[in-house]
Amino acid sequence: MADKERSWDCKIRVPLFFIIVTFWGTISGQIRYSIPEEMQKGSFVGDTAKDLGLDLKELSDRGVRIISRGMKQYFALSLNNGHLYISERIDREQICGRIEKCVLNFEILVQDKVKLFAVEVEITDINDNSPSFPVEELELKITETTGKGEHFLLPEARDPDKGLNSLQSYQISKNKHFFLDVQTGVDGGKYAELVLEKLLDREEEKIHQLILTAADGGDPVKSGTVKIRVIVMDVNDNAPVFSQSVYKVAIMENVPVGFLVLTVNATDQDEGINSEVTYSFRKIEDKAAHIFQLASGTGEILVVGNLDFEDSEIHEMEVQAQDGSGLSSRAKILLRVIDANDNAPQITVTSLRRGIIEDSPPETVIALINVQDRDSGVNGEITCSIPDNLPFRLQKSFDNYYSLETSRAPDREQISDYNITITATDQGTPPIATTTFLLLKILDKNDNPPIFSQTTYASYILENNPKGASLIVVKANDPDWGENARVTYSVTDGQIQEAPLSSYISINSETGALYALRSFDYEQFREIRFQVQAQDGGSPPLSSNVSVTLFILDQNDNSPHILHPSFPTDGSTGVELAPRSSEPGYLVTKVVAVDADSGQNAWLSYQLLKATEPGLFSVGLHSGEIRTARYFVDKDALKQSLVVLVKDNGQPPLSATATVTVVVADSIPEILSDLSSLSAPADPQSSLTLYLVIAVASVSCLFFTFIIVLLALRLRRWRNSQLFDSSSVTFSGVPVSQFVGSDGVRAFLHSYSHEVSLTTDSRKSQLAFPNGSCSNTLTGQHPSEKSGPLLVPEVSKINIDDQVSLQVSFLNHNFLFHVERLISWCVLYVIVPVEQQFIGVSYKLMNFYLLHYAIINNFPIIYL
Repeated sequence: MADKERSWDCKIRVPLFFIIVTFWGTISGQIRYSIPEEMQKGSFVGDTAKDLGLDLKELSDRGVRIISRGMKQYFALSLNNGHLYISERIDREQICGRIEKCVLNFEILVQDKVKLFAVEVEITDINDNSPSFPVEELELKITETTGKGEHFLLPEARDPDKGLNSLQSYQISKNKHFFLDVQTGVDGGKYAELVLEKLLDREEEKIHQLILTAADGGDPVKSGTVKIRVIVMDVNDNAPVFSQSVYKVAIMENVPVGFLVLTVNATDQDEGINSEVTYSFRKIEDKAAHIFQLASGTGEILVVGNLDFEDSEIHEMEVQAQDGSGLSSRAKILLRVIDANDNAPQITVTSLRRGIIEDSPPETVIALINVQDRDSGVNGEITCSIPDNLPFRLQKSFDNYYSLETSRAPDREQISDYNITITATDQGTPPIATTTFLLLKILDKNDNPPIFSQTTYASYILENNPKGASLIVVKANDPDWGENARVTYSVTDGQIQEAPLSSYISINSETGALYALRSFDYEQFREIRFQVQAQDGGSPPLSSNVSVTLFILDQNDNSPHILHPSFPTDGSTGVELAPRSSEPGYLVTKVVAVDADSGQNAWLSYQLLKATEPGLFSVGLHSGEIRTARYFVDKDALKQSLVVLVKDNGQPPLSATATVTVVVADSIPEILSDLSSLSAPADPQSSLTLYLVIAVASVSCLFFTFIIVLLALRLRRWRNSQLFDSSSVTFSGVPVSQFVGSDGVRAFLHSYSHEVSLTTDSRKSQLAFPNGSCSNTLTGQHPSEKSGPLLVPEVSKINIDDQVSLQVSFLNHNFLFHVERLISWCVLYVIVPVEQQFIGVSYKLMNFYLLHYAIINNFPIIYL
């Protein structure tokens, strides 16, 4: 069926013009067509209307139809164009079978003319069928004695196609025993016979696998196959063959009954009953017949009687092997009996000690042993021995007596008792040995100290533990026995923070269990190191020590401690400054906190809990930095109060709060007017601010001393310049900075100070901040404002006539220049780092303190 479908696919691809349509005429009203089989439905057969001479317009009116005369309707006539089409699949082999010429006949009736036309369609064959065999596998049984040239008929393949498309040839797969003879029958059909070319041998190859192929002559060629399985049948053409013609064997005289002497073996290459071999004695002496037995099925020869060398030294026998059809063979057996050493030595213990102390010296006698053998000659010579790995040895005293004594001091902790094996062996072939066992007990001596199971011990316990909590169990083992192995435990003397160790830890002397006598505090000490002593009960006692480390684990029992901001203790406001012109992200201050715990219990996080203006400030989650979150607006209050929550990561978490007061202003008068309203919190958290103020005051004194010296130097220079003016000496176009510490004090003041002018009237003091800047640098007021001169004025001209005075002036200026550089260096590299080290955590707090202090004391503003 698959081949037909493939043929159908091929026909679909054939163009329509390859369809051979033959019109033979309309003689006597008959039309003939010829088409190949397996055409598709709807394929064109012929222009029937034209062939019949019918007008297309009159087809439907005249009632033209097809009369199939009882057969299946394979064709249809189109009334639109008068063409004849295929309406059903046409299979030539199904319709016509083996008929050579396949023709389909039907009539076309024209009703209005009452005229009948005969139509004949010849169906031509295509190669749509493959040759096939009636069976898929054939089994042939041929005996191995079948002669050459014997024929064996094979199944015939069938192909329903015709001509070249039908069966044309047979082929057999390549082999060395058979060839194929193809014959043609009376009916023209071809059949094949298998001919034996070479004799078969079942012992060489039992089964032959062949493949017979039948092929047709179509294009493409199609074929079918059948498997042929040739089974070679056996005949009894082989006699049993022994593996040896003569079997030689030697056995000892003292072998037991049932001993297997040997197994004779004969094989037959035949199969089935022809290969079944049975064994029997063909020739045997009567005496040997009572001693040996032959198993007929297996060929085993067994000892069933008493075999004695003195009675008979050699036994000669003959065995026969016979198959099921009577073919047989024989073999000879020569059996030699060997004299055996059949008497074992005897061991007698005449004296024995049941136990010795483990430190007994060498040559301590334990037992006296006597050995005897009833054999004579070499078979009666005896050697006595014990295992080599024992701390004992055998010494031959006289005749057949041996003494068992120690070779080294035994160790009870290694082996507490010995089961000593004493072996006496004669010199026979093979030698016979006799063994006896002596049980010796090793008595204990206290020669081992207790040994701890670990070299060091470590234990972990959470702080705040309850009293009596179990810490760890130390274990020591003593390999001795009895009282010598009884171990007691104790803790060596020691101190923990000037307190005796016994007030912290106790130990159970019997079990080695350690207990806590008080609650431990991780923040007080984090580990305890001590030693435990284990002592046995021997006399004298032995002991050993082991180091024990007790690690105290942290619990979240400490709240965060806020270092900055701390509450002022000197009456200052303790506030932070933030200019109104600050941009978002401006660092206002930083909350600094610590936690006495460790690990994640000390991991701190910061969050803004409460603020006067929500959304104006933000706090870094892990940094604690307070920054502006947006620009300041006019409606924002001058004083901003922030509550920052500091929380650790413990379970459960502990927290603390810090209150930060931030003053938002662009001018100091605005701040001073509101200073009275700023008050420090009532309850300071720590005394850190006091220390910071003391540090600030100390550093400020040094700094003010520097300012006074600097002003004195400036006044002196100004006086000298006045002298130059009186002498008509002027400087033109030379900046004062070149003469007055340009890389020293001025650089320092530019980085760390702000120049302001301070005037006082009856109502208030005024301080001017720079405009348009959000930095921390304050600049001097405009020259038009009233202020005392801080720097010497510029000298306008130089009188050439006073060169000598000018040189003296330059020398003075150089001296002052170096003094100013030295002071500036001290400030920059000594005072400022010290100041930053002491007051770094409260930087802005000190700025405000200095500002306030400067205003009260009428000093120039120095902003650090």
